[in-house]
Amino acid sequence: MRNSLDLEGRPQETRVVVAMSGGVDSSVTAALLKEEGYDVVGVTLQLYDHGAATHRKGACCAGQDIHDARAVAERIGIPHYVLDYESRFKEAVIDRFADSYVAGETPVPCVECNQSIKFRDLLTTAGELGAKVLATGHYVASRALPGGGRALYRARDSERDQSYFLFATTRAQLEPLRFPLGERTKAETRVLARRFGLSVAEKEDSQDICFVPSGRYSEVIARLRPGAAEPGDIVDLDGKVLGRHDGIIHFTVGQRRGLRIATGKPLYVVRLDAAARRVVVGPREALRTSALLLRDVNWLGNGAIEEALADEGRGSVFVKVRSTRPPQPAWLRRGALGIEVELVAGEDGVAPGQACVFYDAEEGQARVLGGGIIQSAVAREIGAGARDRGACGAARMNL
Repeated sequence: MRNSLDLEGRPQETRVVVAMSGGVDSSVTAALLKEEGYDVVGVTLQLYDHGAATHRKGACCAGQDIHDARAVAERIGIPHYVLDYESRFKEAVIDRFADSYVAGETPVPCVECNQSIKFRDLLTTAGELGAKVLATGHYVASRALPGGGRALYRARDSERDQSYFLFATTRAQLEPLRFPLGERTKAETRVLARRFGLSVAEKEDSQDICFVPSGRYSEVIARLRPGAAEPGDIVDLDGKVLGRHDGIIHFTVGQRRGLRIATGKPLYVVRLDAAARRVVVGPREALRTSALLLRDVNWLGNGAIEEALADEGRGSVFVKVRSTRPPQPAWLRRGALGIEVELVAGEDGVAPGQACVFYDAEEGQARVLGGGIIQSAVAREIGAGARDRGACGAARMNL
């Protein structure tokens, strides 16, 4: 017999650990699997607990959320455990985020959290609890492949799809992972939460980065890395000094406001040169990017990535360089320094540290072929001043 977890056998003989964050999605996941007869165990990770973050709307994995997860577990009648992962989370996610940010990058901590904490460490814990499967409330789909193994796909609800943040999931991790909400919409999830009588049925979704309680990254970075906000120059594409700044952590690539310089024409932050403490500015067209160099590439397509590059050394894919953007056509190729991406139509607002995720189609529940972290981006040539400067757009929040 098969069921929503795509497993053979009797559900009551299969233990499933559900990662319960205290939100409606993971709560419904646990309730659904309990209803199907699985031996469900709820596990909540305490990742941080500092002041305002404990009860701030839109946060997760702190005090109130632990209470909510425990209440749901009691309601549906499953055992529930809270595991203290604060030190692991700080080392694997928060510290790496801070270092990347100070280096002028735009990190995506949710990618690291999913890969290193929720899927690596929690999978180990699930195995120790005798579970065959680890289920989460992510909006992404996992399906068995004809020749064995599993593949990752975009969620049915494109507005809620979280595949961008899960590209680093390995093939080995996909085997015991399940995502029961991948074929449902958020509206359907809310309806189920009400049917199950869950106290979190109307709870707001988590937003932004969970460990930034104020919503201002610069405040967190300044606390974690004292002295990071060193002053420096604001320069144009030719290196001419136009003004001074109070630290690059207060700026984002693509930012226009807050430069405090007057040149008679709109200027945008084009690049953050952390080593020289310089904020490089230029016209809007300097943000246009056509080629990317990636690091930490994870390939989830069939075979090895070299097979996908068999067509004259490159392979056709669709990529997302921002979670909110639709996939666009691109070419993958292996360059001298690693995997490169050629964006067919170009893109604005691309920043080092962001994720570039590969798909096999532009629309629908496309298969996730993998992805990588953007190491650098090369701007379209707009004149001698921009040539070979590696100008980048970005998505760091305006601070």
